[in-house]
Amino acid sequence: MAVLDSCCKCISLRTGTLIAGVLGIVISIITLIVVLVTEVNLKTIVMDSLPPTVVKIILAINLAMTVLISILLILGVIKRNSFMMLPWVALAILLAIGLAVSVIYTAVNFYIHEDAFNGTLWLVCGLITVAFYVYMWLVVFSFYQLVKDGGALGGYAKPPYRG
Repeated sequence: MAVLDSCCKCISLRTGTLIAGVLGIVISIITLIVVLVTEVNLKTIVMDSLPPTVVKIILAINLAMTVLISILLILGVIKRNSFMMLPWVALAILLAIGLAVSVIYTAVNFYIHEDAFNGTLWLVCGLITVAFYVYMWLVVFSFYQLVKDGGALGGYAKPPYRG
């Protein structure tokens, strides 16, 4: 049973899922380029004693995996294969939770250091981003459910040839 019946009330779930996959690839590649080219000081929440180079390597691996599972998502949509979509569905909800924790942690850190403007800005923009990310996850999850239940063929598509 799908949670949503369309994306943004005007786009099909299939198209919304394809958009989510493409956005995952584009944002990951842009982030990877920015992280590798600039001198950004990155830290982890749990193990903040890691050297910056190790943190960049961990982030680069995560971004490469995001590109891979986004490609699998797109292929799963094209082939109507829920198994290929499953890694994105599973990982994306975990990333949404991690993003929410990171946004709150960073905002609290700004507030602790008496930087209320940046704390508030980070909190508002971050929570809007989390809400958008969760919505896109719901779009993909809804389409995943349709494909899994066999109802994602749509009014114009023929069932795949099984010869």
